[in-house]
Amino acid sequence: MNDLAPNRWWAALWGAVLLGLAVLPFVANDYLVGIGLSVLMWLALTQSWCVLSKLTGYVSLGHVVFYGLGATLVVVTWQKLPLWVSVPLAGVVAAAFAALVGRPVLRVRGPYFVILTFGLAELVKFSIMAIDSAAGTASRILFGTPDLVVIYFAMLALALAAVALLTVVSGSRFGHGLRSLRENEEAAETLGVPVLRYKLLAFVLSAAIPGMVGGVMALRSTYFVPGQVFDPMISVTVIAMALLGGGDNARGPLLGVLFLALLSELLWVQAPLLYMIFLGAILIVFVLLVPDGLLGLWARRRRAGAPP
Repeated sequence: MNDLAPNRWWAALWGAVLLGLAVLPFVANDYLVGIGLSVLMWLALTQSWCVLSKLTGYVSLGHVVFYGLGATLVVVTWQKLPLWVSVPLAGVVAAAFAALVGRPVLRVRGPYFVILTFGLAELVKFSIMAIDSAAGTASRILFGTPDLVVIYFAMLALALAAVALLTVVSGSRFGHGLRSLRENEEAAETLGVPVLRYKLLAFVLSAAIPGMVGGVMALRSTYFVPGQVFDPMISVTVIAMALLGGGDNARGPLLGVLFLALLSELLWVQAPLLYMIFLGAILIVFVLLVPDGLLGLWARRRRAGAPP
């Protein structure tokens, strides 16, 4: 009975979050719907990042490159392709790019992988900016974009897809193989785990959803500038949310996103001049005192007999 209690608690939390997000556009104003959209965006990005980085330990600072590529494709094909084609195509292009660069990128580990993924994202960003500048299209205005509610429910679908992807991968044999790489890659290879193939597949899977997320969010802003959709802070924020949440399943990112996204909104409204100071202090406290994140903190409290 005790083993079922945490599962029921998590089921109740997921149900409450999903129900709240599903009904939000019908009961709230545009400002609150915008906050909900932001939460869904970060949830989709963080869950997809965890497919590679949390399960394998390969911390990527280049997750934004998939987001930016997807946004760029949707903007370039705006009013040339229907959205039901261009948004999935953005995911395909992002995944194809991951497959193309994955083999050389995934041959390095540790801080070298972190630096390489950051450099790759910057290379793609400045390459696109150079192409746009040469073509005289450094920025674009999108006319006739879908209503906010349409964008919101498209993002809700992507967030649910990201949660489902991480949940399935995390509980599968493939997911356990990825965890073995995180623990000891050499030992895993000795035991017969196809290391490079597993890493490459995880890299490709983690790229598809952010590509589609970027495409949808490009329609939300209506004014497209490559430098914004390839902003490194997107990757940094995703990592912060994943670390704050803890764990290597869908539960951790949910907690991290809800905590940081809502706290950021509160700090921005209440103390805009001190926003980054407060946020940085909170991250430092978590890294030093709660290294296993909110999920680990909840697990410790439960083992100690305290209510969740």
